[in-house]
Amino acid sequence: MTMTPRLRKFALTAHVTFSVGWLGSVAGFLVLAVAGLTSQDAQMVRAAYLTMELTGWFVLVPLALASLLTGLVQSLGTTWGLFRHYWVLAKLLINVLATIVLLMYTQTLSSLAGVASDTTSPGDDLDGLRSPSPVLHAGAAVLLLLVATALAVYKPRGMTPYGRRRQHEHRTVSQP
Repeated sequence: MTMTPRLRKFALTAHVTFSVGWLGSVAGFLVLAVAGLTSQDAQMVRAAYLTMELTGWFVLVPLALASLLTGLVQSLGTTWGLFRHYWVLAKLLINVLATIVLLMYTQTLSSLAGVASDTTSPGDDLDGLRSPSPVLHAGAAVLLLLVATALAVYKPRGMTPYGRRRQHEHRTVSQP
């Protein structure tokens, strides 16, 4: 079942919006992570980790889930299909993997934000927060999302065995 052109454009616009929003938000998160890692100001470190937690739960997670959902709708409602082309499968795997890692990592962010919110500890005790983990996770996420973007733009050739079989079946049925 394919979508009407108007619905397809709407679904594509929604998918691009959520996906680009996710990429931009991860880039902003990376800036916060670098600030939290490198700043010598205890208030800045605390603020960075508190903001990363909020960004994780209220921006990154919703955008990741919306990107996944709209990507599924887009692939299932168009001739590209979900399992017909390797590039679509690769984007799906990237999205699912990144979303799972994000959902697991938000737990870590919440505990780091808990440490940052404890204002009774002196600024010197914030060295435990200065972990490269948020920078590494955000950097890897930016790279993965850029790969997914490149796949969507360039659409490299290559059909899966399922896609070739479906294409052959379609040609056989449409010939008189």
